[in-house]
Amino acid sequence: MAIFTGIATAIAGALFGGSALATSLIGGALAFGAKFAVGKLTQQRQGKQKHTAVQGEIQFGGDVPVGTLFGVGKTKGQRAFYAKWDKGNKRNAEVFILANGWCDGLEPYVYMYGEKYNLVAQATIGNEVARYGVQGFIDGDGNSAISIRFYDGRPGQGVDQRLVDVTANLGNKWKATSKLSGMCYVVVERYYHLEFFRDAGRGKPDIDFVLRGLREYDPRNDSTVAGGSGTQRLNTPSTWVHTKNPAVHRLNYQLGLRALVSGRTLIGEGKSLGQIDLATYFVAMNVCDTLRSNGKKTYECSVFVSGDDDHTEVLKQFDDAMAGYGLNRRGLSGVIPGAPQIPVKDLTAADIPIDRAKDVQFRPSAFERFNHLSGQFTSIESMWNPESLKPVYVNGDIAADGRNRQTSIDFQQVTDPDIAQYLLNIRYRQNRMGGKATVPVSRRFGLAVQEGEWITWRGKSWLISEWRADERLRITLVLSETSAAIYDDDGIEPGPIVVPPTPPINPSLLSTVQNFNVAVGMINGAQGYDTPALVFTWTPPDDPTITAVRFVYQIEGTTEIFEDQCTSPEDGSFRTTKNVVSGKVYNARATITTVPERLRTFTPWMTTAQPTGLQTLLTGLKELQDDALNRFKELQQEMDEFFRPRLVELLDAFSLEGAVGQIERQQIVATIGDALAQITEERRVRVSENEAMAQLLTYLQASLGGTSARLITEETVRATTDSALASSITTLDAEVDGNLARLIAEETARSDGDGALATSISGVSADFNGRFAQGLVKFEAVAAPTGVDARFSVLLRAGTSQSFKVSGFYVELYTDGGVQKSRMAVQADQFLVTSGNSRHYPLVFENGELKLAVANIGTVNAGLLQSLNGKMKIDLNNGTIEIFS
Repeated sequence: MAIFTGIATAIAGALFGGSALATSLIGGALAFGAKFAVGKLTQQRQGKQKHTAVQGEIQFGGDVPVGTLFGVGKTKGQRAFYAKWDKGNKRNAEVFILANGWCDGLEPYVYMYGEKYNLVAQATIGNEVARYGVQGFIDGDGNSAISIRFYDGRPGQGVDQRLVDVTANLGNKWKATSKLSGMCYVVVERYYHLEFFRDAGRGKPDIDFVLRGLREYDPRNDSTVAGGSGTQRLNTPSTWVHTKNPAVHRLNYQLGLRALVSGRTLIGEGKSLGQIDLATYFVAMNVCDTLRSNGKKTYECSVFVSGDDDHTEVLKQFDDAMAGYGLNRRGLSGVIPGAPQIPVKDLTAADIPIDRAKDVQFRPSAFERFNHLSGQFTSIESMWNPESLKPVYVNGDIAADGRNRQTSIDFQQVTDPDIAQYLLNIRYRQNRMGGKATVPVSRRFGLAVQEGEWITWRGKSWLISEWRADERLRITLVLSETSAAIYDDDGIEPGPIVVPPTPPINPSLLSTVQNFNVAVGMINGAQGYDTPALVFTWTPPDDPTITAVRFVYQIEGTTEIFEDQCTSPEDGSFRTTKNVVSGKVYNARATITTVPERLRTFTPWMTTAQPTGLQTLLTGLKELQDDALNRFKELQQEMDEFFRPRLVELLDAFSLEGAVGQIERQQIVATIGDALAQITEERRVRVSENEAMAQLLTYLQASLGGTSARLITEETVRATTDSALASSITTLDAEVDGNLARLIAEETARSDGDGALATSISGVSADFNGRFAQGLVKFEAVAAPTGVDARFSVLLRAGTSQSFKVSGFYVELYTDGGVQKSRMAVQADQFLVTSGNSRHYPLVFENGELKLAVANIGTVNAGLLQSLNGKMKIDLNNGTIEIFS
């Protein structure tokens, strides 16, 4: 720097008489050129070393470079000490150095055995800043099998006295002078608790700590600095605070982390505030803290660095984290954040000397631009592992470039997916905004602007990326095209949603299935849903000793338990219709069957999110159809029994002349040739110790050759010790040459100790030359301990000797499982309901289809909807819509 300053002084003395301003301008131009530019978006240009928020390996020994953490990160640390003691070495302790410098603290969780465990704050027992137990490793007495004592690295921190005491008689001692001042570390003390380690099948835990890193100096909060306000002081670390602001990180890295005694710079550049362009840092810090439309800060980052790292690479991590660029202006180190600016001046033709050459490239070649940009960030939800961002590409840019040009840029120093996605979009837009120009300007214009500022020229915004001045103080600006639209939130999607990984499970320890759940389902038929079912799901176990998964389930609000099982646990799902009814919410839990036997437990009760589907459309209808057909068969049998044997029974009644009791018989007969007329009347009574009966039979007949007419009546009353019966039967026949018309009426009342029955049956029958028609009307009422039933039925039958047709209906009240129900069934080829108004079409059921012109329906429960022409099909059960052309 001295040589450039001397040259500048000489030039200034010759040209401006030693002007201090000229000396400063020329010296700055010769020494630094204030040069920065947008780097190419290639992985190679991101640096030889990946700088992330994760330090993923345990470091051993003393030959480890000093390191620290800016922001929040996950680390295993550097193991500095190990000791074991107590009977059988049941206790042991390790010391892990997490970072150099005064750090803020531990996040309230750690990672062990591939999963996350919460820390439980406990009372301190010595000089530690904080002490923690680990949830899940604390017994019923409050004793923690894993104890973590945290030291934050502040100057003058005390020794861990417990570690000194317990190792005093060991060969490997923790000394009373081992304070590790200026180092943030933890003491991890473990007790080999059988329940938590041996019985649980766990070995020694490998712990990942999540550390809130360095407390950092923020000049905005220092009232001794121009523009600052607050109590922070550069040389008083106790006033510093923790932050994830990339610009604050960058400043503190340039200032450097210094040794407590020697003051030597351990990490960073070791600059003074006088070498820093604080004005640019103030702007950058404020930009980073500005809240975006999603309520999050604009830029945040976290990164581990060491004393061996290349300064340029580390600074670039901070620059990339705020979509900015490093700046060296007039000998001062600064930074420009990724944010829109207000142009300071408008460059016109009058400001450009016509005698000097300029180089303008408004559109770079396709080889200099990319149209597909991908990248990664560090996902906390994925246990601090890298996860992919949503790639950024524009089809119009790909078409303009002629082909897909893809590259990647990672933001593994960023842990917020939304911020990382925002950065990826900004870098894409910056790359596409590729205009460049080298423009000579007048001295008046050049002295009014500086590097990092925006100006306007030819209707566009430009960033001054380089300010040059030659020995004659002729000023040239190197411009890069820019725009406020680069940093616009609109059109930028949120970052990816990362689902935390499932912790690994030792299958030999399984006492039940994992991730068990139950849901409702349907077993589908060819044309709609059939039967409601329960669907059980679980994570298939990687354990051959598990031979079955057993399910226990019940209707919510009831106590009756049902069971089923799956004998192929590796399937991960099982569907059952066993004891599953419609319209009910079910609760279920599961356990396992193992060979050999071992301790088993049930899963927690799970519940279906919704009731089972309405009772099985097709299967339910099939069941109802079977019931109705069986009932109609019974009615047909009653008709057969009613018409055929009835007359025989009545005629046989007149042949009981030898029966015990008293009988009175009267008969009047008149005959001439084939002509016959007669009246027969019989009165019969019978009495015994257990029964009394009275009966009146009347028989009227008139016949002539093949013509005959009969009227027969039977009236009976009977009483026994436990029953009573009253019945009346009347039959009318008219027959000519085999053509028969018949009418029968029967009325019966019966009562006994088991119930009461009343029936009234009317039947008509007509036979002609092998053709017949019959009709039967029956009323029946039954009262019994099992229930009260009533039925009214009408049955019609007609046909020939080869075939017949049946039609009819019945209305009944019946008892099913102790529950009174009602039903009406109709058997007909065509069922029709009409209002009698010619303007309204009827409701018709015909050929298995229900036809209706207009329907006003509140809720429709259906399986399959399809258009009459077959061009559209909606499968409500499977959630699909098909449209056919």
